[in-house]
Amino acid sequence: MGNWVVNHWFSVLFLTTWLGLNIFLFVHAFQSYEKADKYYYTREILGSTLAWARASARCLNFNSMLILLPVCRNLLSFLRGTCSFCRRTLRKQLGHNLTFHKLVAYMICLHTAIHIIAHLFNFEHYSRSRQARDGSLAFVLSTLSHKEKGEDSWLNPLQSPNMTVEYVTFTSIAGLTGLIITVALVLMVTSAMEFIRRSYFEVFWYTHHIFIIYIIGLGIHGIGGLVRGQTEESLNESHPHRCAESYKHWDDQESHCKHPQFEGLPAESWKWILAPGILYIFERILRFYRSQQKVVITKVVMHPSKVLELQMNKRGFSMEVGQYIFVNCPSISYLEWHPFTLTSAPEEDFFSIHIRAAGDWTENVIRAFEQQPSPIPRIEVDGPFGTVSEDVFQYEVAVLVGAGIGVTPFASILKSIWYKFQHADHNLKTQMAGHAALNFDKATDILTGLKQKTSFGRPMWDNEFSTIANAHPRSVVGVFLCGPQTLAKSLSKRCHQYSSLDPRKVQFYFNKENF
Repeated sequence: MGNWVVNHWFSVLFLTTWLGLNIFLFVHAFQSYEKADKYYYTREILGSTLAWARASARCLNFNSMLILLPVCRNLLSFLRGTCSFCRRTLRKQLGHNLTFHKLVAYMICLHTAIHIIAHLFNFEHYSRSRQARDGSLAFVLSTLSHKEKGEDSWLNPLQSPNMTVEYVTFTSIAGLTGLIITVALVLMVTSAMEFIRRSYFEVFWYTHHIFIIYIIGLGIHGIGGLVRGQTEESLNESHPHRCAESYKHWDDQESHCKHPQFEGLPAESWKWILAPGILYIFERILRFYRSQQKVVITKVVMHPSKVLELQMNKRGFSMEVGQYIFVNCPSISYLEWHPFTLTSAPEEDFFSIHIRAAGDWTENVIRAFEQQPSPIPRIEVDGPFGTVSEDVFQYEVAVLVGAGIGVTPFASILKSIWYKFQHADHNLKTQMAGHAALNFDKATDILTGLKQKTSFGRPMWDNEFSTIANAHPRSVVGVFLCGPQTLAKSLSKRCHQYSSLDPRKVQFYFNKENF
């Protein structure tokens, strides 16, 4: 439990703060619309569903402000670089950016559902009060003219008993944009499901970019001012606490109360999304600029099992171990960018990636490079971007676990270790060689000829962690994984299980690649 707190306290604090802000914004907005005198007459028609609609809208704006920040990769890389002095626990939280992106998306979906349901009830209340003809206050408010009393006199958007909700939905800015952004949201969320993202990446990639429609639609959603409140001047002249009960005498000359005047609520969404929107635009401009820089392919290697290795050069390219880049091949698709972990070491005079055939795009790229004597396809590169693997040398002991193509992040690390060994001074080489020898059996493996024997089948993780804990009783051990979530759960569990409650003894820290 103690190690779990050490590993996850910042994540828990961050998520608690985020959830707390959502609750605060919802409750604060709900109370404002449920109690404020400005909306007394609006509540007379709509009841508490007004507050439900507005409170969920406030949280929608807040989370729509956050949704783009976790995918600003240059911003995250900048934060990781400027936070190099931070503790490991703080730095590795930046690797959870996509997880937070998904959580924010789920919160947007939740409040979208609340917002839509509340407005369905609101339109039902608008329709009933317009057709009531019972002389009630709600009926009188609903019949306030859109013309005779001036532009701001009306409260009910249904101008006549025959006007339908569907007509208002498709002819008002709020209704039409609300429909558009809801459809966009549904398409983005469904196409981001694990199955579709893994098997039909192109569908996910193209569909997810309709977030532009979502952001623009959200920004103009409230311009129409469909939900209205009493004006400040009207409140002074005809305060509802004084005049609501005498609504039947509003037209009398002797009455001290006049017809209340109403105004549409000012649009708020654009204020929430403006700053992150500008930040994201700069992010995309920077990505575009870097992607246009010339990439020279220096070597192409076709490995077994349909794995393509590309070695490249690019002016000004600087990398660290464990980083990744986005790759585009215009001859295959102008718009698709796919992430690949760098398999080269920072000490090498090139950078490389390994591409495994795992879908239409990767298969087409491999096929294009296999064709001879056709010209080598042009490659565009954006990055590099940081991951948790950058912190591997900050641990006294590192355990690298890669499954399938997930071994690629650690190729860079192992190469870098080799180069560091080659360029170390003589005394340090003697120490490194002696330390390495302690971890190898004397007999070589009969299959590979290496000192480290080959083990077939799944590792016995309890034995592995127990051995490491006994060999390094007072060390901080970083466990790095690039692989499936099921393996991540298993390794994370062992990290907690084999960490000592005494902070002065062995501690395991789990780190997973996410990109």
